[in-house]
Amino acid sequence: MNNRLVRSTNDRMLGGVCAGLARYFGIDATIMRLIFVVAVFSGISPLVYLILWIVMPQDSTAPSGPQNPPSLTVNQDPTGEWQYDPYTGQKISR
Repeated sequence: MNNRLVRSTNDRMLGGVCAGLARYFGIDATIMRLIFVVAVFSGISPLVYLILWIVMPQDSTAPSGPQNPPSLTVNQDPTGEWQYDPYTGQKISR
């Protein structure tokens, strides 16, 4: 069991700190984010978050960069109903 304290690269909202802490403690990332939001009212949470963002190493097991799904091109129209290209607005000739 490799239980290291690292920032998450695939379940991040801002810096991946809350998701990394949640994975380390074995709880849901949403619960950890709610804890940080509630702690903001104390005034110390933003400072702690920034320090953890700087100190915690980034998770190296997850792939880096954005994971975008492949976009549809003109030839991949699943319904055959496109008359105009959704990105350029040009009429599609068939």
